[in-house]
Amino acid sequence: MPIMKSYDSRNAMLSVLSAVMAALIGAAGLSSSAFAQLKGTQTEGTIAPIPIAVPFFVGDDQKLAADISDVVQADLERSGLFRPLDRASFLEQVRDINSAPRFGDWRSIQADALVVGRIVNGGDGRVGAEFRLWDVAGGKQLAGQRFSTSAQNWRRIAHMIADSVYERMTGEKGYFDTRVVFVDETGSKEKRIKRLAIMDQDGANVRLLSKGDELVLTPRFSPTNQEITYMSYTSDQPKVFIMNLESGRRELVGDFPGMTFAPRFSPDGQRVVMSLGTPDGRSSIYELDLRTRQSRRLTQSDGIDTSPSYSPDGNQIAFESDRDGAQRLYVMNSDGSGARSISMGDGSYSTPVWSPRGDYIAFTKQSGGRFLIGVMKPDGSGERVLTEGFHNEGPTWAPNGRVLMFWRDSQGGRGGPRIFSVDITGYNERQVQTPSFASDPAWSPLLN
Repeated sequence: MPIMKSYDSRNAMLSVLSAVMAALIGAAGLSSSAFAQLKGTQTEGTIAPIPIAVPFFVGDDQKLAADISDVVQADLERSGLFRPLDRASFLEQVRDINSAPRFGDWRSIQADALVVGRIVNGGDGRVGAEFRLWDVAGGKQLAGQRFSTSAQNWRRIAHMIADSVYERMTGEKGYFDTRVVFVDETGSKEKRIKRLAIMDQDGANVRLLSKGDELVLTPRFSPTNQEITYMSYTSDQPKVFIMNLESGRRELVGDFPGMTFAPRFSPDGQRVVMSLGTPDGRSSIYELDLRTRQSRRLTQSDGIDTSPSYSPDGNQIAFESDRDGAQRLYVMNSDGSGARSISMGDGSYSTPVWSPRGDYIAFTKQSGGRFLIGVMKPDGSGERVLTEGFHNEGPTWAPNGRVLMFWRDSQGGRGGPRIFSVDITGYNERQVQTPSFASDPAWSPLLN
């Protein structure tokens, strides 16, 4: 889509799988580089979002133009950092995006920023777009850009415009032009069908990647975007696979004798780190070089070591382990040396995931009958809870390190898992709309 710009004992195996599944399912403000006149404010976890006007874009295909402007507006609003103004309040009707707006009209409705755009059908199956971002208070243009893509990918244009606006006004990279791979769940709790699926970060364009004839868990993106790794329960034991998203072709990751699970790519996409279970109910962390197909064991404890996650530079790995009797978070060097515990509070910690910025490790915590999603610094300091619920699990980071997705299972006989997002400040929690129940989300890097 180019855009310019074998075990001896089956019972023992099931025992370790049960333990593994129990383990697996078990604050920053705006950047200082934001413009002084165009920044939101944050006080004790409450953010005052930026008032922004996003009129319907102009273009020969008015519906397409309106649809694209609607997605731009929805992206910005959903971030919690922007407050789109009611279009019914607009005094000026934008007809020519190359002409300076009547700033007085926009100031009178208390808009701090204005986004205008024009959509053009290329006639060759492509769609072009250009936009301008105006600082209403200062009366000047802050950004302007052009994009082009195939007509069926028109939503990407909207996400890219929203990313540009977000970055120019907050000083941070956007995260809207991204995808999320997850587990689509249908049927009753007793006969739940789980299939791999992929969608845009806003829940649109859902596409199924597997048929549901095998149990699938923990899908994770490659840094290249074109591949995912995941666990599939096949031939009576879990195995780790890699799937090419374009062709749908999958391959087994390593010829290991037992169950493999909890996979994750290295930052350069050349290695996969995962857990290998043993018949005695333990598991260790292994790394597989995808080029040489050589593996190495990284942990040697007497417990269950699982859920490894690389630091952004690939030099360290966070993981969870019960080696000392309690389920805690650890950090070790990428060769397995220097393992040290970093979680210090009460309760059971699991599913650590390193932020793309390297400043935090997100985690799931079970304490006092509650399931918490939180973050801490890589040395274990600064632990804080972002959200809690009946059953929260599996945090995943947006590529800019500001937003997390996770899944929450609801109570009741007809309940099921749903995906939510929350800002790193613990503000702006929202459900991501999916056509069915959904769990195990994993965020992609930016597509462009």
